[in-house]
Amino acid sequence: MKKALFLLLLITTPLTAQVIDCRFVVNADLVNQTNQQVFETLEKSLNEFINAKAWTDETVDNKEKVRCSMVLNLTGFNGLRFEGTLQVQVERPVYQTNYNSPLFNFLDKDIVFSYQEYQPLFYNPASYESNLISLISFYVFVALGIEADSFALRGGTPYFKQAQQIVTLAQQNGITGWNQRDGNRNRFWLIDTMLSNTFREYRTVQYHYHRDGMDQMSENPKAAKEAIAQSLGRFNTLYSRRPNALLIQTFFDAKADEIVDLFSDGPKVEFGSTLNTLNKVAPFFGPKWKRIKY
Repeated sequence: MKKALFLLLLITTPLTAQVIDCRFVVNADLVNQTNQQVFETLEKSLNEFINAKAWTDETVDNKEKVRCSMVLNLTGFNGLRFEGTLQVQVERPVYQTNYNSPLFNFLDKDIVFSYQEYQPLFYNPASYESNLISLISFYVFVALGIEADSFALRGGTPYFKQAQQIVTLAQQNGITGWNQRDGNRNRFWLIDTMLSNTFREYRTVQYHYHRDGMDQMSENPKAAKEAIAQSLGRFNTLYSRRPNALLIQTFFDAKADEIVDLFSDGPKVEFGSTLNTLNKVAPFFGPKWKRIKY
């Protein structure tokens, strides 16, 4: 359903209930541990947990699976306790190309969980199982939601609500990252702002940028670039309402390099107003905007 328009354009291939194609990497270079077996087991278990589970009721072909990567950089390990950061990236295919467009690039700095080697990992939407399962399941649903938003306007809402339910259940454990008091860049605020009407332009941009822009690039690159520029202009409204919005930074963390490449090559379009928007709403990427050759 979430990709009905896109499905009509794809060659029919065998379908599968597994909707995620995610590469999970455990990096333990910073941990002083001679025996690396537990980290290898953890990596294998999490890859199986994410990729073998049917997270939705949909069936998709391999071309339609949500592409993502998660890199767990461990900074501490003591018995069963793991600490570190988690880098989550999500991308989606662009119609009639071999290019995958980045959708999401987020660094979670509050990763703490307990794990015993070979313990089974199961997700139960109605209960809290462990912080590890909550962490991974949360970002799976965020990935599903963001990718769905890029194919249908606000198409990711059901997945974001499941992610929000995980937050609600996980708040009981008292671990940092799930509560609004734990800073302004955490899992609580990420999903709260995704679903909030106050930040609606973020999701509107995700849709128009990709459906009206990227997916039209192979057929009419000039019109596609104009549509992308127009979609970026919507951030002016969000910026005037919430100038330090987490979602604005999250968007450009994923898209800055792509925007530079898009407007530095191919047919020329009017770019002055778009450049002004970029410098206003995402000044932290100013050095990159200076590289745009328009």
